[in-house]
Amino acid sequence: MIRFGHIKLALLAMITLVASSCAQGKVRQYKVKVVKEYPHDEMSYTQGLFFQGDKMIETTGQKGESTLRLVDLQTGKALRKLDFDTKYFVEGSIVLDGDIFILTWQNKVAFVYDAKTFEYKRTYSYPREGWGLTTDGKSLIASDGSARLYWMDKNFRQEKSLTVKLNGRPINQLNELEWINGKIWANVYMTDMILIINPSSGEVEATVDCTGLLPRHLRDEYTDVLNGIAYDPATKKIYLTGKYWKRLYEVELVEKK
Repeated sequence: MIRFGHIKLALLAMITLVASSCAQGKVRQYKVKVVKEYPHDEMSYTQGLFFQGDKMIETTGQKGESTLRLVDLQTGKALRKLDFDTKYFVEGSIVLDGDIFILTWQNKVAFVYDAKTFEYKRTYSYPREGWGLTTDGKSLIASDGSARLYWMDKNFRQEKSLTVKLNGRPINQLNELEWINGKIWANVYMTDMILIINPSSGEVEATVDCTGLLPRHLRDEYTDVLNGIAYDPATKKIYLTGKYWKRLYEVELVEKK
Protein backbone atom coordinates (compact mmCIF):
# COMPACT_ATOMS: atom_id res chain seq x y z
CA MET A 1 0.00 0.00 0.00
CA ILE A 2 1.31 3.46 -0.92
CA ARG A 3 1.77 5.78 2.02
CA PHE A 4 1.62 9.57 1.88
CA GLY A 5 2.83 10.39 5.38
CA HIS A 6 4.95 13.42 4.45
CA ILE A 7 2.16 14.89 2.31
CA LYS A 8 -0.41 14.26 5.04
CA LEU A 9 1.72 16.05 7.64
CA ALA A 10 2.37 18.98 5.31
CA LEU A 11 -1.34 19.41 4.53
CA LEU A 12 -2.33 19.17 8.18
CA ALA A 13 0.38 21.61 9.20
CA MET A 14 -0.72 24.11 6.55
CA ILE A 15 -4.39 23.93 7.57
CA THR A 16 -3.51 24.24 11.25
CA LEU A 17 -1.22 27.18 10.57
CA VAL A 18 -3.80 29.04 8.49
CA ALA A 19 -6.55 28.35 11.04
CA SER A 20 -4.33 29.43 13.93
CA SER A 21 -3.40 32.65 12.15
CA CYS A 22 -7.00 33.74 12.45
CA ALA A 23 -7.71 32.33 15.90
CA GLN A 24 -8.81 35.78 16.99
CA GLY A 25 -11.09 36.05 13.94
CA LYS A 26 -14.08 34.17 12.71
CA VAL A 27 -12.68 30.68 12.07
CA ARG A 28 -13.48 28.47 15.04
CA GLN A 29 -11.36 25.47 15.95
CA TYR A 30 -12.77 22.25 17.35
CA LYS A 31 -11.60 18.82 18.37
CA VAL A 32 -13.81 15.75 18.69
CA LYS A 33 -15.04 13.98 21.79
CA VAL A 34 -16.06 10.33 21.38
CA VAL A 35 -19.54 9.68 22.73
CA LYS A 36 -19.85 6.07 21.60
CA GLU A 37 -18.03 3.64 19.35
CA TYR A 38 -19.39 0.97 17.04
CA PRO A 39 -17.84 -1.84 14.99
CA HIS A 40 -16.98 -0.96 11.39
CA ASP A 41 -16.16 -3.45 8.66
CA GLU A 42 -12.38 -3.22 8.32
CA MET A 43 -12.70 -4.32 4.69
CA SER A 44 -14.73 -1.19 3.88
CA TYR A 45 -12.74 1.43 1.99
CA THR A 46 -15.25 4.09 3.01
CA GLN A 47 -16.17 6.66 0.36
CA GLY A 48 -19.76 7.72 1.07
CA LEU A 49 -21.63 7.55 4.38
CA PHE A 50 -25.10 8.87 5.16
CA PHE A 51 -28.45 8.11 6.77
CA GLN A 52 -31.63 7.22 4.92
CA GLY A 53 -34.29 7.44 7.62
CA ASP A 54 -32.95 5.40 10.52
CA LYS A 55 -30.67 3.32 8.29
CA MET A 56 -27.01 3.94 7.53
CA ILE A 57 -25.87 3.56 3.93
CA GLU A 58 -22.23 3.29 2.88
CA THR A 59 -20.39 3.14 -0.43
CA THR A 60 -16.93 1.61 -0.55
CA GLY A 61 -14.17 1.99 -3.12
CA GLN A 62 -11.27 0.19 -4.77
CA LYS A 63 -11.57 -1.86 -7.96
CA GLY A 64 -12.93 -5.28 -7.09
CA GLU A 65 -14.11 -4.07 -3.67
CA SER A 66 -16.61 -1.33 -4.58
CA THR A 67 -20.03 -1.78 -2.98
CA LEU A 68 -23.27 -0.11 -2.00
CA ARG A 69 -24.40 -1.40 1.37
CA LEU A 70 -27.10 -0.97 3.99
CA VAL A 71 -25.24 -1.11 7.31
CA ASP A 72 -26.44 -2.15 10.75
CA LEU A 73 -25.13 0.58 13.04
CA GLN A 74 -24.84 -1.68 16.09
CA THR A 75 -22.77 -4.44 14.44
CA GLY A 76 -21.22 -2.77 11.40
CA LYS A 77 -22.43 -5.65 9.25
CA ALA A 78 -24.01 -5.21 5.84
CA LEU A 79 -27.73 -6.03 5.93
CA ARG A 80 -27.82 -5.65 2.15
CA LYS A 81 -24.92 -5.31 -0.28
CA LEU A 82 -24.59 -4.60 -3.97
CA ASP A 83 -21.25 -5.35 -5.62
CA PHE A 84 -20.04 -3.31 -8.58
CA ASP A 85 -18.18 -4.63 -11.59
CA THR A 86 -14.43 -4.82 -10.98
CA LYS A 87 -13.78 -2.02 -13.50
CA TYR A 88 -15.51 0.52 -11.25
CA PHE A 89 -13.94 2.45 -8.38
CA VAL A 90 -16.96 3.78 -6.46
CA GLU A 91 -16.73 7.04 -4.55
CA GLY A 92 -19.14 9.39 -2.71
CA SER A 93 -22.88 8.86 -2.47
CA ILE A 94 -26.05 10.48 -1.12
CA VAL A 95 -29.82 10.06 -1.14
CA LEU A 96 -32.12 12.67 -2.68
CA ASP A 97 -35.85 12.33 -3.36
CA GLY A 98 -35.83 8.56 -2.88
CA ASP A 99 -32.82 7.84 -5.06
CA ILE A 100 -29.20 7.07 -4.20
CA PHE A 101 -26.71 8.96 -6.35
CA ILE A 102 -23.22 7.44 -6.60
CA LEU A 103 -20.02 8.81 -8.11
CA THR A 104 -17.06 6.88 -9.51
CA TRP A 105 -13.48 8.04 -9.26
CA GLN A 106 -12.05 7.96 -12.81
CA ASN A 107 -14.67 5.96 -14.71
CA LYS A 108 -16.45 9.15 -15.86
CA VAL A 109 -19.87 7.77 -14.90
CA ALA A 110 -22.36 8.23 -12.05
CA PHE A 111 -25.09 5.80 -11.01
CA VAL A 112 -28.60 6.14 -9.61
CA TYR A 113 -30.29 3.41 -7.52
CA ASP A 114 -33.61 3.19 -5.73
CA ALA A 115 -32.97 3.95 -2.05
CA LYS A 116 -35.43 1.36 -0.73
CA THR A 117 -34.71 -1.59 -3.01
CA PHE A 118 -31.17 -0.86 -4.32
CA GLU A 119 -32.63 -1.44 -7.77
CA TYR A 120 -30.54 0.06 -10.57
CA LYS A 121 -32.25 2.98 -12.31
CA ARG A 122 -29.82 4.73 -14.64
CA THR A 123 -26.26 5.78 -15.49
CA TYR A 124 -25.00 9.26 -16.32
CA SER A 125 -21.84 10.51 -17.99
CA TYR A 126 -19.76 12.46 -15.46
CA PRO A 127 -17.24 15.12 -16.58
CA ARG A 128 -14.65 15.01 -13.79
CA GLU A 129 -13.18 12.79 -11.11
CA GLY A 130 -15.76 11.80 -8.53
CA TRP A 131 -14.79 12.19 -4.86
CA GLY A 132 -17.36 13.26 -2.26
CA LEU A 133 -21.10 13.83 -2.64
CA THR A 134 -23.84 15.35 -0.48
CA THR A 135 -27.04 17.38 -0.88
CA ASP A 136 -28.69 20.48 0.51
CA GLY A 137 -32.06 18.82 -0.13
CA LYS A 138 -32.40 20.39 -3.57
CA SER A 139 -29.11 19.98 -5.43
CA LEU A 140 -26.29 17.46 -5.46
CA ILE A 141 -22.99 18.89 -4.15
CA ALA A 142 -19.75 17.19 -5.21
CA SER A 143 -16.00 17.45 -4.67
CA ASP A 144 -13.27 16.37 -7.07
CA GLY A 145 -10.13 16.43 -4.94
CA SER A 146 -9.46 20.09 -5.65
CA ALA A 147 -10.59 23.16 -3.68
CA ARG A 148 -13.79 23.33 -5.76
CA LEU A 149 -17.31 22.23 -4.87
CA TYR A 150 -19.91 21.70 -7.60
CA TRP A 151 -23.69 22.08 -7.34
CA MET A 152 -25.66 19.92 -9.81
CA ASP A 153 -29.24 18.96 -10.51
CA LYS A 154 -30.40 15.34 -10.36
CA ASN A 155 -29.27 14.82 -13.96
CA PHE A 156 -25.75 15.89 -12.97
CA ARG A 157 -26.01 19.17 -14.87
CA GLN A 158 -23.85 21.78 -13.17
CA GLU A 159 -25.64 24.73 -11.57
CA LYS A 160 -22.70 26.51 -9.92
CA SER A 161 -19.32 25.97 -8.31
CA LEU A 162 -17.36 27.55 -5.46
CA THR A 163 -13.76 27.58 -4.32
CA VAL A 164 -13.34 26.64 -0.67
CA LYS A 165 -10.99 28.99 1.15
CA LEU A 166 -9.60 29.10 4.66
CA ASN A 167 -8.48 32.60 5.64
CA GLY A 168 -8.34 33.49 1.96
CA ARG A 169 -6.32 30.44 0.86
CA PRO A 170 -7.85 27.63 -1.26
CA ILE A 171 -7.83 24.25 0.47
CA ASN A 172 -7.30 21.33 -1.91
CA GLN A 173 -8.01 17.61 -1.45
CA LEU A 174 -11.65 18.07 -0.43
CA ASN A 175 -13.08 14.58 -0.20
CA GLU A 176 -16.15 13.07 1.52
CA LEU A 177 -18.93 15.58 2.19
CA GLU A 178 -21.92 15.90 4.51
CA TRP A 179 -24.60 18.57 4.86
CA ILE A 180 -25.11 19.36 8.56
CA ASN A 181 -27.35 22.17 9.82
CA GLY A 182 -26.95 24.31 6.72
CA LYS A 183 -23.17 23.85 6.43
CA ILE A 184 -20.98 21.55 4.36
CA TRP A 185 -18.59 19.33 6.27
CA ALA A 186 -15.64 18.08 4.22
CA ASN A 187 -12.87 15.60 4.92
CA VAL A 188 -9.50 16.84 3.69
CA TYR A 189 -7.88 13.79 2.10
CA MET A 190 -4.70 12.48 3.77
CA THR A 191 -5.30 14.54 6.91
CA ASP A 192 -7.20 14.20 10.18
CA MET A 193 -8.95 17.51 9.56
CA ILE A 194 -12.57 18.26 8.70
CA LEU A 195 -13.66 21.66 7.39
CA ILE A 196 -17.03 23.27 8.10
CA ILE A 197 -17.86 25.38 5.05
CA ASN A 198 -20.33 28.18 4.36
CA PRO A 199 -22.19 26.97 1.23
CA SER A 200 -22.93 30.50 0.04
CA SER A 201 -19.40 31.89 0.12
CA GLY A 202 -17.17 28.83 0.21
CA GLU A 203 -15.43 30.24 3.28
CA VAL A 204 -14.32 27.82 5.99
CA GLU A 205 -16.07 28.82 9.20
CA ALA A 206 -14.53 26.14 11.43
CA THR A 207 -11.99 23.34 11.48
CA VAL A 208 -12.40 20.02 13.29
CA ASP A 209 -9.20 18.28 14.38
CA CYS A 210 -9.75 14.50 14.55
CA THR A 211 -6.17 13.57 15.41
CA GLY A 212 -6.05 10.35 17.43
CA LEU A 213 -9.69 9.45 16.82
CA LEU A 214 -8.73 5.88 15.87
CA PRO A 215 -6.24 4.73 18.53
CA ARG A 216 -2.97 3.04 17.62
CA HIS A 217 -4.01 -0.38 18.91
CA LEU A 218 -6.83 -0.48 16.34
CA ARG A 219 -4.53 0.32 13.43
CA ASP A 220 -2.61 -2.11 11.23
CA GLU A 221 -0.77 -2.04 7.91
CA TYR A 222 -4.04 -1.68 5.98
CA THR A 223 -5.58 1.14 8.02
CA ASP A 224 -5.99 4.20 5.83
CA VAL A 225 -7.14 7.80 6.28
CA LEU A 226 -10.08 9.43 8.01
CA ASN A 227 -12.98 9.52 5.54
CA GLY A 228 -16.68 9.23 6.26
CA ILE A 229 -19.06 11.72 7.87
CA ALA A 230 -22.69 10.84 8.56
CA TYR A 231 -25.33 12.98 10.25
CA ASP A 232 -28.61 11.58 11.52
CA PRO A 233 -31.07 14.49 11.50
CA ALA A 234 -33.58 12.55 13.60
CA THR A 235 -31.17 12.18 16.54
CA LYS A 236 -28.84 15.07 15.63
CA LYS A 237 -25.88 12.72 16.06
CA ILE A 238 -22.68 12.85 14.03
CA TYR A 239 -20.68 9.76 13.08
CA LEU A 240 -17.11 9.50 11.74
CA THR A 241 -15.01 6.66 10.37
CA GLY A 242 -12.23 6.01 7.87
CA LYS A 243 -10.97 3.77 5.10
CA TYR A 244 -10.43 0.23 6.41
CA TRP A 245 -11.13 1.41 9.95
CA LYS A 246 -12.25 -1.09 12.57
CA ARG A 247 -14.49 1.43 14.33
CA LEU A 248 -17.17 4.04 13.61
CA TYR A 249 -17.55 6.81 16.20
CA GLU A 250 -20.41 8.95 17.41
CA VAL A 251 -18.77 12.27 18.25
CA GLU A 252 -19.41 15.70 19.69
CA LEU A 253 -17.47 18.88 18.98
CA VAL A 254 -15.43 20.54 21.72
CA GLU A 255 -14.08 24.00 21.04
CA LYS A 256 -10.33 24.33 21.41
CA LYS A 257 -9.10 26.79 24.02
